[in-house]
Amino acid sequence: MGRQGQEWLLAPRLTLWAAVAVLVILLALSLAPLIMMLLLSLKTNAAIFTDFWGLPRPAQWAHYARAARSLWPYLLNTFLVTLMVVPGVVWLASLAGYALARLRFRGREVVYGGVLALLMVPGILTLIPTYALVQSMGLLNTRWALILPYLAGGQVLGVVLCRTFIAGLPEELFEAMRLDGADDLRMYRHLALPLTLPTLATVAMMTSLGIYNDYIWPLVAISDNALQTFSVGVTRFSGEFNMEYGPTLAGYVVGSIPLILLFAVGMRAFVKGVTSGALRA
Repeated sequence: MGRQGQEWLLAPRLTLWAAVAVLVILLALSLAPLIMMLLLSLKTNAAIFTDFWGLPRPAQWAHYARAARSLWPYLLNTFLVTLMVVPGVVWLASLAGYALARLRFRGREVVYGGVLALLMVPGILTLIPTYALVQSMGLLNTRWALILPYLAGGQVLGVVLCRTFIAGLPEELFEAMRLDGADDLRMYRHLALPLTLPTLATVAMMTSLGIYNDYIWPLVAISDNALQTFSVGVTRFSGEFNMEYGPTLAGYVVGSIPLILLFAVGMRAFVKGVTSGALRA
């Protein structure tokens, strides 16, 4: 084999190793702040100031016990709100997506265009109207002040994803079920819904992430600390230890655990749902 042939075989390997090296560097840069947060959360203030880069000796696990005790009520409130919102968002988005994709009615494209237009409206612009509406219903400082706006707001992206996916399904599948005498409800339950599960998993994860990370609306709508969600609760917790970095960072680590578990469990379905929707867009 000549020199040109060897260079031709070596080039793909060099490209592969260069890509791997870049990915490793990016991964290290992404994980470095998390690792530092974990290490610093196990130190006292004195250890942080005198030996910032060193390992915690001894590790202050009491910081995590204190953070868990203080943040557990906020995590529970967030879990309860998410448990009420996510099934409703998934169910309503799948129904609306099926209707906009498969049912023929006047004004269907206008309705779908309106849903698409809502994607371009920043959520902060609807803060005051939503507050006025919730206040007029007498729901301020209740869990319904969180559940109903999240349930309504989560429909927009969910409807778009479900409609896009269902519209891309082969028409032959629906024609075969029609020949067997199936109506739209049966086609939704036994054909569209099972095939849309990866997309629905994506909707569920994105809705859960939005609820968990939302700070402005719970701060505005909830004044009772016993009903507050995690994003607001963790700021109040860190304010209690604004001169102690260890417990504050331990609270941040505790707060990241639910999101890590969520993505660890649902990442495969999330990626499948996103890619399948993109291929049919």
